[in-house]
Amino acid sequence: MIIDRIEARDIRFPTSRQKHGSDAMNPDPDYSCAYATLVMKDGEPGGNGLTFTIGRGNDLCVAAIQGLGAHLVGRSLDEFEEDLGLASRLLLNDSQYRWLGPEKGVVHLAAAALINAVWDALAKRAGKPLWRYVSDMSPERIISALDFRHISDFLSKDEALARLKQQADGKAKRIATLLQDGYPAYTTSAGWLGYTDEAIVSLLKQAYADGWRHFKIKVGGDIAMDVRRCALFRDTLGSDVRLSVDANQVWSVDEAVAAVKAMEPYDIYWVEEPTSPDDVLGHKAIADRVAPVLLATGEHAHNKVMFKQFLQAEAIGFCQIDSCRLAGVNEVIAVMLMADKAGIPVCPHAGGVGLCEYVQHLSMIDYICISGTMEGRVIEHAAHLHEHFKNPIEIRQGRYMAPLAPGYSVDILPKSLVDHEFPNGSVWAEEPVA
Repeated sequence: MIIDRIEARDIRFPTSRQKHGSDAMNPDPDYSCAYATLVMKDGEPGGNGLTFTIGRGNDLCVAAIQGLGAHLVGRSLDEFEEDLGLASRLLLNDSQYRWLGPEKGVVHLAAAALINAVWDALAKRAGKPLWRYVSDMSPERIISALDFRHISDFLSKDEALARLKQQADGKAKRIATLLQDGYPAYTTSAGWLGYTDEAIVSLLKQAYADGWRHFKIKVGGDIAMDVRRCALFRDTLGSDVRLSVDANQVWSVDEAVAAVKAMEPYDIYWVEEPTSPDDVLGHKAIADRVAPVLLATGEHAHNKVMFKQFLQAEAIGFCQIDSCRLAGVNEVIAVMLMADKAGIPVCPHAGGVGLCEYVQHLSMIDYICISGTMEGRVIEHAAHLHEHFKNPIEIRQGRYMAPLAPGYSVDILPKSLVDHEFPNGSVWAEEPVA
């Protein structure tokens, strides 16, 4: 099976029209993805991957996918099967593209789409969902996919291998538990910043009726509004549910401390992205001053080195990996192993386009192969755009049920691709181009 070419498409959904996804930093997102397809010679099945953006700039990711994708053309799936780190090395070690990062920004996002497309193709060929494809590997084979350069001072290859071997005996039991019970989740869908109070109350009540017991609301407007939103939440659902809040980076260190202390009486489970996502020491300063309230960060932590520093500094209480901010499955597994060593739960960032479909697999790999527990761990959920996927997530009583279809779950339906391709798809045809 030889890769003949890479197709890259600019797919955008006009979510800003209803304020879906709105937060303090991003008031009008149009959930979008740069969608990569590995087209195989002779029409054999290939693989799909995507990287998430919120509108303008999605075309830059498409261009980067087209450029970087040349490294995969002419390669066989057998090569990637035999060497699980090959795709990452080909895409991340192009020195000229790497200069644009390095290992961050548009080129890293593009690399994620392509690396994930390779994993999707391999899992499909094996006839397994990605989480099962990885979980069925030996510890040595999983380790072979990882690059320990720049993180070995915190987590060595030998330490990582020893942890995977330690957890190997319990994998079968954990797989059975996962298939029966699913994986715990929390929902963000009721608390977007642009929603009215009436809409929030209605959505909270409906979500509670649907089985949700952990919720996240957006904050970061001003302290009075943030406190009012927390009070509205507690007045609506009471004290027997978890409440997390997300400031989406808008505060300085001192502003974050003041805001968290003002919201603390409402029993906050975590405060997400309280300041710049690059400010490791700022997070540490906030964490020390607002304890025992914990911080969660990671959706904009662009590579494994950033996560290493957050974990070394003890600056976060929850590790929020992103399936395509990091460079695909390989880098995510490395970060999950570091978080496990640090004793920090992995709670992935999701929502957007396809992120929920993606990260369910990653949390399940963490549970089965690495951490061995679901304690203190949840996957984010947002109830938008799943109808556009061939194999959408399945939620029961606030839990992700393990996907069973082969692959990485991000195949977008052909009609949705046509209708939402920017700028000529039918949903954009009447829209003035910004």
